[in-house]
Amino acid sequence: MHNTEMIVGDITVEIMRKANLKNLYITVTPPDGKVMVKSPMGVKEEEIRLHILKKLPEITKTRNRMLSQLRQTKREYVSGEAHYIWGKPYRLQVIYERNKTKVEKTPNKLILTVSEGTSEENREKIITEWYRKELRRVLDSVVSRCEKRTGIHANEYRIKNMRTKWGTCNIDKRRIWINLQLAKKPIECLEYVVTHELVHLVEKNHTNRFQALVSEYYPTWKEAKRVLNSMPLDYMDAENKE
Repeated sequence: MHNTEMIVGDITVEIMRKANLKNLYITVTPPDGKVMVKSPMGVKEEEIRLHILKKLPEITKTRNRMLSQLRQTKREYVSGEAHYIWGKPYRLQVIYERNKTKVEKTPNKLILTVSEGTSEENREKIITEWYRKELRRVLDSVVSRCEKRTGIHANEYRIKNMRTKWGTCNIDKRRIWINLQLAKKPIECLEYVVTHELVHLVEKNHTNRFQALVSEYYPTWKEAKRVLNSMPLDYMDAENKE
């Protein structure tokens, strides 16, 4: 594997050459809109440049959207911070109690009880796992509604903290992945994403038929998508992995 850089327009593009690739792939990753091209070993630089130029309007649009998205500042998991749960901000209260680990949600607070000296990293892990359980709890009822409404069924639903997608699906295995961050958005956003991914099981691409089916099964999807895209995103370090 060999990495180089080239500048196309005013964008710096990292080129990663890999021996096992057959085609060129372009990715734009948040939060800073980093552009990377994965290329087979034998492809010439000029061919890569032409490929990037061809996709430049789409790359620029994606980068501009990422760079304009509002993000929260880095969370330190200390008392007073705001943490979103189902679209509503809750104030975090950290209580120190020996040999005790617990997360509770009250009408206005998220209360984290941990032992004195628990690191920021471990406080984050505890909150993240609480979000995972909260999403799983709500996801079951949302899936039931969406599958009943669409008549489409997935074999499995999994939760993952994803960088760029709210949901994905493996059509062959009929497995749907849901972004953990949806536990912080209004429930109608989760319902829209589940419906969207279920429709992919019967219509792979975003065709006119795909859009018609999503509109039929979830008529208010445009509003849910607008809400999803308008809310502040979580802080993300440029080097973080999924």
